[in-house]
Amino acid sequence: MTHYLLSIYQPDGGQPEPEILDPIMKDVAAFQEEVRSAGAWVFNGGLHPPSSATVMRPQGDDVLVTDGPYLEGKEHIGGFTVVEAEDLDEALEWGRKLARATTLPIEVRPLVDGSCG
Repeated sequence: MTHYLLSIYQPDGGQPEPEILDPIMKDVAAFQEEVRSAGAWVFNGGLHPPSSATVMRPQGDDVLVTDGPYLEGKEHIGGFTVVEAEDLDEALEWGRKLARATTLPIEVRPLVDGSCG
């Protein structure tokens, strides 16, 4: 079994109004229950806004520390789920379900050596 990272790409900006966000969060909770019940869940979490990020970049013999995201863009990773799947097709099916639940783009990527730790 391989572990896959399902990254949730979220648009920059404020949080949607409750009438939009509440149904989405209900669908996300249902997705998480399904992935746990299937035994495929490994780990998941939401992230604070990109403005809370600190980037550390090697520069010669030193490390430059800057606030904010590394890249400028109109979207950022807002959260993630790590699943265990038999193969890429199974991981993509979890990604499809998460995309439907969040209504956002999902990137599916295998972890090196299929491990989480």
